Amino acid sequence: MIPDVEELLVQRLRDRDESAMTLFYDKYSAALYGVILRIVKTEEVAEDVLQEGLVKIWHSFASYDPSKGRLFTWVLNVCRNLAIDKIRSRQYRVSSRTQPLEDSAALRQAAVPTFRPEHIGLQEMTNKLNPEQKQVIDLLYFGGFTQSEVAEELNLPLGTVKTRARAAIKVLSKLIR
Repeated sequence: MIPDVEELLVQRLRDRDESAMTLFYDKYSAALYGVILRIVKTEEVAEDVLQEGLVKIWHSFASYDPSKGRLFTWVLNVCRNLAIDKIRSRQYRVSSRTQPLEDSAALRQAAVPTFRPEHIGLQEMTNKLNPEQKQVIDLLYFGGFTQSEVAEELNLPLGTVKTRARAAIKVLSKLIR
């Protein structure tokens, strides 16, 4: 955009001109969506973040200061920060770990003919752990949680989770030998 047109758009947005928001959307939404999609990796989430970003831009437009940078730079930072906040959120991390099996790449990949999952038996070995250790191991290794997330989920101190995990791994290593 040439600066005069951008200045006019900024002024119209400051004046809360809704038709200016339509023009803004037409000019910038594709670029913003592309940046958001690169961060969040899924189209549905990218669309949600873009919508949140546009609402935030509309409501906080008074905080835009043209002397600190161009309009596009400011809106790009607003949307980028929202996308980063989204992938850091607990809800996003849990939902990304729990995708339906039919969406999983594992179902589309053929196992090598010599692979026999029943010979591994690791999940069955965890049944020999005490219930507290089994709960921690199930969340860590089969649920994809981090130790901090397990601590939060079970309402336990992080040190307790680490101790239980370490003890469970010792028991499992003896069973494997």
